[in-house]
Amino acid sequence: MAEPDDAVADRAEQSIDRIGSFVHAVEIFAAAVFAVLFAIGVGDLVLQIVRATMTGAITDPLVVIGFIDTGLLLLIIVEVYQTVIAYVEESNTSRIVVLVTYTGVIAMVRKIITFRTSEYATVADALLAASAYTLVLLGLVGLLWVYRSSDGDDIL
Repeated sequence: MAEPDDAVADRAEQSIDRIGSFVHAVEIFAAAVFAVLFAIGVGDLVLQIVRATMTGAITDPLVVIGFIDTGLLLLIIVEVYQTVIAYVEESNTSRIVVLVTYTGVIAMVRKIITFRTSEYATVADALLAASAYTLVLLGLVGLLWVYRSSDGDDIL
């Protein structure tokens, strides 16, 4: 007969295994949700382009910037999907950090491309936002450079 402490340890290990299995299933579900969101987004982008072409709005630079914004959002969804898959596959932490950093770079590039000073109350507010975006982007690029210049070349 097992010692009482051994029985408690066995039950705790079984509970931890069940919880781990549940978390793994939720991770897989999250990956599926992001895949569906990506597919819907691609379909929506195609419809937007077709509509803009048919109405002649395709020549409007703001409309084209809207397409770029949507495309970059789709890339962010793909990067988040890849991050979730890295968790599911239990990839090393360095790979996950690089994926999250790429997601951040894409998000900041998206913010910069769609940046409009008219969206801010004052020029000073717009300058502050632009400076913050630039600082975050430079920080993310610097982080990627550090990974690439170290032994992180084989991370992805």
